[in-house]
Amino acid sequence: METLVSESNVLILKSEDTSKHSKVNSAALKKAAMTLRAINHKLRQQIIKLIDENKKIRVTDIYKRLNLDQSTASQHLAALRRSNVVTTERSGRIIYYSINHDRISSLSMTVNKLIHSREEN
Repeated sequence: METLVSESNVLILKSEDTSKHSKVNSAALKKAAMTLRAINHKLRQQIIKLIDENKKIRVTDIYKRLNLDQSTASQHLAALRRSNVVTTERSGRIIYYSINHDRISSLSMTVNKLIHSREEN
């Protein structure tokens, strides 16, 4: 049987075999959970795909191509910005969105650590 023990911002997965303990940073895990919640929405996934296909895109192009109200697109983009899935770049009055590949990589590593730590136990 395995248990989760919190020690100074680190979650330790402990199994009955005491030689097998895996550490997962709890702050990274919370951040990953927030990001996964943000991308766990069909419309946001479409927005992410559109941004990724274009590398850099204006909000106007996003809502026109996905046939959305501007306010709907802005609300979903705000959620993606808060979770650092997308980044913005301003050029005058125009804001361009792009995928934050560093955040996606970090998310992937955190999830992989969690999966592998559970497999080891």
